[in-house]
Amino acid sequence: MEVCACLGLLKDGQAERLRAAGVDAYNHNINTAASHYESICSTHSYEDRVATVQKAQAAGMSACSGVIVGMGESDEQLVEAVFALRDMGSDSIPVNFLMPFDGTPLAGTWELSPLRALRILALVRFAAPDRELRMAGGREMHLRSLQPLALQIANSLFLGDYLTSEGQSAEEDLAMIRDNGFHVLGEPSGGEDGDGGEGDDDAAASLASPPLRRRGAGTDEAPNA
Repeated sequence: MEVCACLGLLKDGQAERLRAAGVDAYNHNINTAASHYESICSTHSYEDRVATVQKAQAAGMSACSGVIVGMGESDEQLVEAVFALRDMGSDSIPVNFLMPFDGTPLAGTWELSPLRALRILALVRFAAPDRELRMAGGREMHLRSLQPLALQIANSLFLGDYLTSEGQSAEEDLAMIRDNGFHVLGEPSGGEDGDGGEGDDDAAASLASPPLRRRGAGTDEAPNA
């Protein structure tokens, strides 16, 4: 198992202590473009966040740094942020989609359609084809029915809940991954070229046993209960 820490801004010496303790990667997003940063954050600077990523890298940890999109940035600023992540050597790039919660400064900010969210993922893939692209927070809300298509672009996704919000259930995510022909790393796999390996029985069982219906035809519950 690889350990990725997400602990905010790093002071001098902290990155080295984390690496010595066995941390493999450090997550610290730049969130948006340098030219847009002061519009969304007043407690620290864009440079502060970049410095933390650089400290993690200097200590030998892999950098996991990405963005939150849909916060009022222009197309040009979105490109600026993605190319900055590429140039700073972020090995893993999470793309979060703004969830405009009530009571927050960006409440009511709805700038992302499913197709725009998909295009943003494609932008990151084209700009940084050798990096790990992750679908992150807000993917269920903004990609919606295009989530399976986004699996063709991204390398991975965050499973379950996020730091401050509820995500799609792990069971739904794993089913979506399998239904689209992908294999979750670490899961038992079948033999190559369908040679009757152990995983083939599991696949056959999943095809033969669809999920139980909880409402609608064949149950006691109305279809729209």
